[in-house]
Amino acid sequence: MRKILRVVAAPMFAAAFVLAALSAPANADTTADTTESDAEIAQEWQTVWDTYHFTDTTPPAPGSGRSRVTNSISVDINAPAAPVFGKYSDFNNHIGKNPFLKRVVTHKQWCADDTTYRNLTAIEEIPYEGAIVVSKTHAQQRLHPEKLYYETDSWSQPNVVTHQKIVFTRLPGGKTRVTENLTFEADSSLIDFVATNGTASHQQLQAALKQAIESGEL
Repeated sequence: MRKILRVVAAPMFAAAFVLAALSAPANADTTADTTESDAEIAQEWQTVWDTYHFTDTTPPAPGSGRSRVTNSISVDINAPAAPVFGKYSDFNNHIGKNPFLKRVVTHKQWCADDTTYRNLTAIEEIPYEGAIVVSKTHAQQRLHPEKLYYETDSWSQPNVVTHQKIVFTRLPGGKTRVTENLTFEADSSLIDFVATNGTASHQQLQAALKQAIESGEL
């Protein structure tokens, strides 16, 4: 059912994405992204970072026209926490598990104290009315492997900001519970759609990663 929701939602999201992108600083593409270089995508990431400050977790101000919804989802994986953390937190492992994700471009990675930082862009190709809508999610990921959690802040069209904290809890029998705390921020007219379908997408990805980790594929 979650997979059906994700597939049905994709054309609706693509339509909203294209309409909103027409007047936005980082425009949508309606053909496959075959010519844009990694350096150009990195520059777009920097423009979005400078424009939207998407790591800022301050709630939207009253009357701003923006709203926020927070959801939490969990899955238990039959594998120890340390390897689950490594496989789950590597966004390249999400390719093929998210049906539209085609590649992940890492622009910069560095360590400070016990935290690893990654500036990256995830590129999805969404079919819509005979064309391909290229959706870019610009993100910063902060990994805390010793404490078994990571955080991701991101921005994507149509001006959707997400804040994620993914926690890995050791369970008896060598199992791991992965809990995703998801905060979605968008224009008030879109927030219910964004939160509902964003959460469903993460649930589908959780199930796919669980299967891949437990089967030994990852």
